[in-house]
Amino acid sequence: MAKYNRNSGKRWTAGDVKELQRLARQNTPTRIIGLKLGRTEAAVRSKASELSIPLKPANQSPYDRKG
Repeated sequence: MAKYNRNSGKRWTAGDVKELQRLARQNTPTRIIGLKLGRTEAAVRSKASELSIPLKPANQSPYDRKG
C-alpha cells in the first residue's frame, strides 16, 4: 500500500476543508480526494465524518456522470 506523507500529521487548513467539501459534493471517490489533498483515504473519511460531510457510496458513478 502506498504511503502519503505529504500532509501526514499536519493539521487540516480551512482550504483543505473547503476542497474536501467541494470534492465530496461532486461525488469524487474518497481515494481520489485523498490523493488530491495529500492525505490517506482513512484521514479523508475521518475528517468528513467529524465535519458531517456526506461521502457518497463508492458504487455510484463519480463526478456526477449520468448513464
